[in-house]
Amino acid sequence: MAEENPAKESCIRIAEELPVTAVDYINQESWDSFFTSKGTDDFCEWYADWPQFRTSLKNLLSFQLAEELNHFSFPLLQPPPEEVSILVPACGASRLSEHLYDEGFTDITNVDFSKVVIEAMMKRNIRVRPEMKWRVMDITNIPFPSGIFDAIVDKGGLDILMDSEHGSRSGPLSYISEVKRLLKAGGRYICLTLAEPLVLDLLFSKFRFGWKINLYTISDEASPGTTTQQTFMLVAEKSYLTVVSRIVPFMDVSFVETQGIQVDELLEALNRENTIREEYSKSTDKWYSLEELKQGVNGNIGVIESGRVIKLFLGETGTSRFFYTCVLLDAPPETGPFSKQFLVLYLQKSQASQKILASEFQQRLVLQSFKAARLLIIVLDSSFYGISSDDIREDTGYFVAELRQVGDDDTDAEFTADDGRIEGIKQNTIVHQVSSVSTGQISVEDVRYNQSQVITFRRLYFERAESLMHSEAPLSTEAFRQKKGKPKKIDSHASSGVKVEHKILTTGFHKGVIAGLLLFSTHSKRTTKAGGLVKTVIIGLGPGILPMFMRNRLPSLKIEVHITDAIKFVRERANSEADGSKVDLLIIDVDSSDSSSGLISPEADFVEESFLLTVKDSLSDKGLFIFKLIPKHYFTSMRAPVYSKLKRVFSNLYHMYVDDGFVEIIFAVKKEAPVELEEACEALERSLRDNYNMRPLINNVLHDSKLIKPFYYPPDNGFIVISD
Repeated sequence: MAEENPAKESCIRIAEELPVTAVDYINQESWDSFFTSKGTDDFCEWYADWPQFRTSLKNLLSFQLAEELNHFSFPLLQPPPEEVSILVPACGASRLSEHLYDEGFTDITNVDFSKVVIEAMMKRNIRVRPEMKWRVMDITNIPFPSGIFDAIVDKGGLDILMDSEHGSRSGPLSYISEVKRLLKAGGRYICLTLAEPLVLDLLFSKFRFGWKINLYTISDEASPGTTTQQTFMLVAEKSYLTVVSRIVPFMDVSFVETQGIQVDELLEALNRENTIREEYSKSTDKWYSLEELKQGVNGNIGVIESGRVIKLFLGETGTSRFFYTCVLLDAPPETGPFSKQFLVLYLQKSQASQKILASEFQQRLVLQSFKAARLLIIVLDSSFYGISSDDIREDTGYFVAELRQVGDDDTDAEFTADDGRIEGIKQNTIVHQVSSVSTGQISVEDVRYNQSQVITFRRLYFERAESLMHSEAPLSTEAFRQKKGKPKKIDSHASSGVKVEHKILTTGFHKGVIAGLLLFSTHSKRTTKAGGLVKTVIIGLGPGILPMFMRNRLPSLKIEVHITDAIKFVRERANSEADGSKVDLLIIDVDSSDSSSGLISPEADFVEESFLLTVKDSLSDKGLFIFKLIPKHYFTSMRAPVYSKLKRVFSNLYHMYVDDGFVEIIFAVKKEAPVELEEACEALERSLRDNYNMRPLINNVLHDSKLIKPFYYPPDNGFIVISD
């Protein structure tokens, strides 16, 4: 093979020659213009140069299990280079593919959405590298069949898609879904990246289940003109079984000690992710893959076994694009007769779906409700937003067929997305939807429950929050007068006649917050009446249900509203020495936007020890801190590290469970003296007698206040002890 003139390597271009603004990075016309101006022989290597990673990349693409690669335990036959099928997405004008071809890897498909660069690169290589393929395609929607590539080599493509300010959130998610779909089982996704926090969050979370990950550093002896930032190579191998493996980094100590904030942020993200993976492995729940079930690890899956409940992960075997969290339930024969032999139930945007996965009791109720001999519940989280039901049904067809009872091939599985039936919803109507870069899609809907034929409730959902309903409030019945026995149709764009009732709370979290703040404020004896905590800060207003209720029912509370960064605000209060700057009551009602944290609520940053210390310093002497703790269904053990951090900061801790144990509310009291809860409940009852505003809710508040218990977290055995 004729080698190009080495002098051409000097054609490396620096970042200032790229499209000027960040928004242009995802604009096809801008790239066409850019590549047109550069010409056919003007190469662009933004990151590392070929000599820096040549040996490592060759070994990875040859599937050689050298000592440093032995983390990849997948049994491979080490095919010759010409038989390794490689996809290079967002190839641009890089010489990466040419170098690989010259090393013997001739089955290479290059993809870019710029027709200009594809035509130029094809013209340049058609004679000297005739087997190399070039395609004009959008890397977020690649029309190739599933499972056809042994490796996907990404040199900066994902980094461009992850532009945090202008890039669409759906772009990177769609791209990663395509990567996972296109790889064969045992295939490798090799990503050269600057490893910025947003990129790592996506890679770590989306390659968590059923993938083995190594992380390498690339030599920093770059040619003049390339980026001065450190380049990393993340390698994710697709496994047959859905397992969670620790990420293995290969960085020597001297390298780490000489690097700056870029590597510090990477190590922080890596440690956080490995902690999550380790916590998952400690979970008492046993989760299976389809391959394990077919091997008989939980009995004969082809036969219905009375009362069997199996939690399983489906996907990642080269047969599907996505990863699915599921529960398989076999009904006892005595609960028949059954209307369906096998039913597949899809749940999306449903808080109840999280409860079902966490509670076997809830699972059996669902099984009984749907009258099926075998029920497969598939929970679709926020990553499935925008994916059609037909695509999901097609994607899961193989798994459904494998989980049918032997001999029931003629029995059709029924596909439904009946979340409303799970939650007891009779009618629901989307009132409004809007999207934002920071929170994704926000939905407002009006629902009527089966047990309430008259009252309509308005609910708020954040797509990013893993199907968790943020807030709910009843609407005035006058706005929904019935005509001829049918509810009045709601105009999704009109609000006339609709009034949200702010003097009633419906969610367990909101009710628990009110019971707790009244209980502890009464105990603090700041005033002679309940509600004596004066300065109140709520982080995460949502639609304002909680603060509006407090304003109407507890007028003695002074609620502050600030449009600012929450952590910065709390830090400023903690550092302030001014009179009256401290907070009496701090409530956090923010759901997690980080799918890799293992938490649905709160944001992981809000339970870091450094932030908890700041919270404590921001509180007044008798201050109270309240937040809700909800781990993901398969990360129930994530409670333990949160408890441990809390205990190191606050010695006076209490909690309660609401919503069938799904939501835990934490109450942290700043003062050291313990609260005698029985005496506090009696004092609360006396104080509420004279509270006119709370009179309609007294019984509920007193009931909820008695659910609050102290808890202890002994670090020696890790068990949570709840007092009687």
